[in-house]
Amino acid sequence: MASVGLLYVGAVLFVNGMMLLGWVDGRAAGPMNLFVGILQVVTPTYLIFTADGDADVILGASGLYLFGFTYLYVAMNLFFGLDGTGLGWFSLFVAVCTLVYSALNFGRLDDPAFGVIWLFWAFLWTLFFLLLGLRMARLERYTGAVAAIQGIVTGLIPAFLLLTDNWADNTDTVAVVLAVFGVVVFGALYPRLHGTPADNPLTDTGVTAAASPRRR
Repeated sequence: MASVGLLYVGAVLFVNGMMLLGWVDGRAAGPMNLFVGILQVVTPTYLIFTADGDADVILGASGLYLFGFTYLYVAMNLFFGLDGTGLGWFSLFVAVCTLVYSALNFGRLDDPAFGVIWLFWAFLWTLFFLLLGLRMARLERYTGAVAAIQGIVTGLIPAFLLLTDNWADNTDTVAVVLAVFGVVVFGALYPRLHGTPADNPLTDTGVTAAASPRRR
């Protein structure tokens, strides 16, 4: 069930990335954030209630709320034109939590591939914090590109591999490949995309109004 949720996390990250790049209108992305946000709250609640006390199942489900609340927060900001700083500082909280989940995947859960994926999410949510919480508008397009790519790499691909029971047995190799990919691709994108914020409707909504209302 969590794998299904992961698939749609990939979808909403891709849509939100397109939104930050200025290719999708902010309000048009709102429904997707609402749908996935609800899914990512209902799913872990079901998993916890049916876990029969299994600590690892409960641990895995607990992290899903971080994403569910993020997407619901994005939806509310988009629908009601709220200031984005609250979402930005919540993103810092999420980023810190993802580091803990990453460490747990490397250690307790013995899944280094998802350990790296959690590090990917830590990086992305740190960017959300810088963009929204600290109003670093120059990161808008870069954050959008990172979000869109992570939607594919950390959502779509792992979800389909898990759903078809083809998740690699050698997660050490997958972890190394993912880590190298992240460093190379995200590093190469930064000098190309950081700087002038995207010219898109988001600058008039709650997602990036706090980040770039005056093109800082």
